[in-house]
Parts: sequence; structure tokens; C-alpha cells
Amino acid sequence: MTDPGNLEGSVSLRLARLFLGRTVVLVIDRPYGSHHPRCGFRYLLNYGYVPITRAPDGEELDGYYLGPPEPMRFARGLCVGIVHRRYDDDDKLIVVPDGGPAPDDAAIAEAVAFQETAGNYVIVRE
Repeated sequence: MTDPGNLEGSVSLRLARLFLGRTVVLVIDRPYGSHHPRCGFRYLLNYGYVPITRAPDGEELDGYYLGPPEPMRFARGLCVGIVHRRYDDDDKLIVVPDGGPAPDDAAIAEAVAFQETAGNYVIVRE
């Protein structure tokens, strides 16, 4: 764990921790290159959710797929970390392709910077 942040009482983090170190399948509903429907920013990676989960926001648990820069519909890989949002109980899994190297915290921060604000989250690992 990089920084403990505010980890106590996070329902989203408790759910996300169940996936750390495990193979995860994401349904990609915001593929690489698409635009956020309300905020308008462009997705610089594939972003999706774990089916049949329920996060505190009432939606499925979300995940970033740090794989090839091409639009996908589904992604399968290893959950190597969690973007734990300090001010929003809506954490995100960090998933990489099976057999690929786990990125360091700086690489993860760079990959998610299009949506996550530095200082507003910590990266949690096993």
C-alpha cells in the first residue's frame, strides 16, 4: 500500500480488495478513445466494470484496463491494484493483461491522470 489515506470505513475499498491478485474480466463500456458521456474527456485506456458486482454508487465496480491502446469490448487480466479515492467511495480496479508486468505507482498515476486528480487518491496494493 502506497499511502494509507482514509481507508477506514470504505465500502468500495472492501469490495475492491476481494479482487486484488485475482484474474478479473471487465466489460468495457468506455473503450479506448471514446468520450465520457457527461464530462466530455477522452478515455486514454479501456475502462469498464466487473459484472454482477454492486459498488456503493449503485453501479458495478469499475476498473481501468492498462492493456493495448485499442478499443475493446471485454478485457481479462490480473488485478494489481486499486485507485482508492479519498473523497469519493467509488474505487477503481487496476487490471493488466495476464502475464504482463505490474506497473509501478508512477505508471498507474500517469495512465489514469485523464480522469483521476493527483492527491485525491492513493494506490492500494496487496
